[in-house]
Amino acid sequence: MAEISFEDFLKVDIRVGTVLRAEPFPEARKPAIKLWIDFGDEIGERKTSAQITAHYTPDALVGKQVMAVVNFPPRQIGPFMSEVLVLGLPDATGEIVLIGPDGPVPKGGRMH
Repeated sequence: MAEISFEDFLKVDIRVGTVLRAEPFPEARKPAIKLWIDFGDEIGERKTSAQITAHYTPDALVGKQVMAVVNFPPRQIGPFMSEVLVLGLPDATGEIVLIGPDGPVPKGGRMH
């Protein structure tokens, strides 16, 4: 990977949000879940889809705090408009595990 400056890093707005709603996304090419995430008063509610069905069910995601990039332009994913990119890491088999705080934090907090 190419090296970036600290100023480049600061351009990526990564915030914590709380999943308000989650539902299956059967129209997606690969199994996915649609998420509605509350990022607090400054950013509000944003939606996205994520290929996280190996480790999560929609019901288990409601109330979970997740990290997401909130300043990418919206992207059309089939019939659904994705407004943020939730962040995760691959497990040993390549399935995504979401990144989030290990304790409760206020919605909308920016990653430092």
